[in-house]
Amino acid sequence: MIETDATIRQAKFSENAEGRNSPFNTLAQRVTIRRVEDIRDAALALHEMAQTRGFRVAACDDISSKEPMVDADGAIINGEIFGWMADGERWWEDSRLALNSPLPRACRYESEPFWCNETGMFGRWRNEYLEDMDLTDFRKRSLVHAAIVVPVHLPFGQISAVSFTPMDKSLTDLSELFEKHADLMASMTRRFIAGYVMVMRTKRRMPSDCMLSKREVECLRWAAIGKTDKEISMILDRSHATIRYHIHRAGEKLDAVNRSQTIFKAGQLGYLGASD
Repeated sequence: MIETDATIRQAKFSENAEGRNSPFNTLAQRVTIRRVEDIRDAALALHEMAQTRGFRVAACDDISSKEPMVDADGAIINGEIFGWMADGERWWEDSRLALNSPLPRACRYESEPFWCNETGMFGRWRNEYLEDMDLTDFRKRSLVHAAIVVPVHLPFGQISAVSFTPMDKSLTDLSELFEKHADLMASMTRRFIAGYVMVMRTKRRMPSDCMLSKREVECLRWAAIGKTDKEISMILDRSHATIRYHIHRAGEKLDAVNRSQTIFKAGQLGYLGASD
């Protein structure tokens, strides 16, 4: 039996907690994935944590990908472990869902946990993007009646979406359960997803230890909002050739094939910040 959330929080933050033997750290170790063979046991631990609190887990490691999450034997964990097997529940088989469902779409605009139902999306602070989200036919498009959602924003722009749906289908107001469980769900979800992505990643997306200069970043920031080399040269009071050199040099560092990919990769590494 997994300890209550109150016990876990107390063990986590109390000065008298027994470090690695605290309930929080014990659960964190159980959902940690260090190799492909750990995926199934980690998923079972996440599933047990959710069920103990009256929830079902649905996990997507990359909302831009059609590939389902699998264990070392290729079994789809959302089906075999998290139990989404009934007719109409195998959401990973619908490639349109990531584009049509409000849940993964909301994860593009929010990085902290939130809860939602057909009346709205609610977090710990106001998010105008979530307030503007179209929730028409919420249940049909999301396949749930209500959920606590944990977005996980990973390196290189990858976004994961993990939802915890109440097993009691009459339960739609999750405000109290969100306050009680969201922190634990977020911590365990992020640990689980980060480990899964690390062991399942098959190729490098970026050169290692890439460092752009201040001038290279400055040029790319202007380029990212549509300025031409000539315009950037006027803005920075540098020659056209100098601007072209800095952008070309940044592309070499990022192993990019053209200007567009240079900007894209620089954005993935966080050099360009959020555009207004």
